[in-house]
Amino acid sequence: MIDVQHLTKRFGDFAAVNDLTFRAQPGEIVGFLGPNGAGKTTTLRILSGFMPPTAGTAIVAGFDVVRDSLEARRRTGYLPESVPLYPDMTVRGYLDFVADLRRVPNRRARITAVLEQVGMTPRARSLIRTLSRGMRQRVGLAQALIHDPPVLILDEPTVGLDPHQVIDVRALVRELGRERTLIFSTHILSEAEQVCDRVLILQRGQIVAEGPPDRLREQLQRGARILLRLAGQPDPAAVARRLGQVPGVASVEPSPEGFLIEPRAGADIRGAVNAAAVQAGWAVVELRTATGSLEDIFLEVTSADVSGPGKPDGLLKPEDSPTPGGAAAPGRKTGRKGRG
Repeated sequence: MIDVQHLTKRFGDFAAVNDLTFRAQPGEIVGFLGPNGAGKTTTLRILSGFMPPTAGTAIVAGFDVVRDSLEARRRTGYLPESVPLYPDMTVRGYLDFVADLRRVPNRRARITAVLEQVGMTPRARSLIRTLSRGMRQRVGLAQALIHDPPVLILDEPTVGLDPHQVIDVRALVRELGRERTLIFSTHILSEAEQVCDRVLILQRGQIVAEGPPDRLREQLQRGARILLRLAGQPDPAAVARRLGQVPGVASVEPSPEGFLIEPRAGADIRGAVNAAAVQAGWAVVELRTATGSLEDIFLEVTSADVSGPGKPDGLLKPEDSPTPGGAAAPGRKTGRKGRG
């Protein structure tokens, strides 16, 4: 449904988007993560027809965003970072205006349905300028949905919402993504884990890591620290001294949960650590990989120079994905988080 190939956008000598390639399928929610200036919003603006690329192609719902821009935009709903609203219109009046521009059939019924969908029916007759920021965000989402597009692009949709509204919007996004291709940009890392089927982490206009959140976390944990919990209260210095002699162990640090053991690059130290603890007479209560989060991945991959040797090894990249161009297999993922 979205096919991006070697997309590049330059502003003078600066490449905001640099040779970007990925695909998104119907029924898939793809999350865009990255620090400010990573190229997320520029990419979304190209996909939504707001600006042309310098090079490369972007196909949305079967139409090239440059050659067939109008057809692509007819099939795309876009919620930009700054919601485009007319403050002196009522909510219903504004949606009627947008529906008229979009040539939506049965406008009245469609407006009523969308207002219900985004939870704004009680404020349908309110002037937009009287609404809170969170409610304005809902109106912006309604305008993106008014023509029932197969592709939905949301740039920071939960900004300005209170915690209850955030939960509602996340649930709505998951529901909307069941039958649409949905691109979801966010700075909230836990939000991407809860909402998205697949995550693209961008840095300097390039994808530096890609994959389902669970697989990204699993990839990060290869060679990650080991958490060891021992029964009783053995002397921390003695534990550190004994386990520090195990081949492949780089460091041992006490923590509130037990001992965090850092392996040397590529070393699997779990068996040796367990054996050393048993030989020392300590009862092993727990031995596991210390849990990594999407935030760990984000910080690791975006702190490295994407063009240099510092890029983390082992993380999923577009060429590692199961289908060409970073595409996910058609259909829903079974591992989607159900949390709000």
